[in-house]
Amino acid sequence: MSIWLREEGPARKPRLSRERIVEAAVALLDAEGQAGLSMRALAARLRAGTMSLYEYVRSKEDVLDLALDEVIGEIEPAGPGPWREVLVGQLTQNRQVMRRHPWVPALTATRPLLGPNALDRSRRVHTALAGAGLSGFELSAAVGAVTYYVNGYVAAENAWWAAIRTPEADAEIRERVYRHLREHVAELATLSQVEYGDFDGAFLLGLDLILDGIQARLPAKG
Repeated sequence: MSIWLREEGPARKPRLSRERIVEAAVALLDAEGQAGLSMRALAARLRAGTMSLYEYVRSKEDVLDLALDEVIGEIEPAGPGPWREVLVGQLTQNRQVMRRHPWVPALTATRPLLGPNALDRSRRVHTALAGAGLSGFELSAAVGAVTYYVNGYVAAENAWWAAIRTPEADAEIRERVYRHLREHVAELATLSQVEYGDFDGAFLLGLDLILDGIQARLPAKG
């Protein structure tokens, strides 16, 4: 059961503290990815005994839940403004968090996001779209559309940079792909724009197209 759905027992006297465990878990995940996180590796990073961790968390899954909510907390609240501006700011920060912590996109797809930071972030997105005029299933679908777009975009972006590693290598492979397309499918070479390597610009443009579609569904204001 998710840590967020359980009643917690009384707090223990701090030796490690849950906060230290979560901080170390985030650092370990950043360095080694989800595959590198184990209770033994986490304990070694904290210079503690593995069994001592279980005084603060029940399992590795608890650690993952807590670490994920911790980094979601890096998304700062938006100030007042038009719904599109609020969403672009929130979702751009979301992408930045996932770029800093490449293990996040996969984790968000495998567990309910019920920690306090995740709930606050979700509330902001829902509230912005509800304030624009959406409700019911359309509101849920719109939240899903923007959320899955960001998660999918960054998952692909992270995987690309993990393999390609440098802007120079990125530019080289794009040029090689472009030449291949021009030789074999000239029309696709023109249409696909594979030489375009601005990830930031492409992200914002794709998000803008999704928000245009959402705006087209908003009820007319009489």
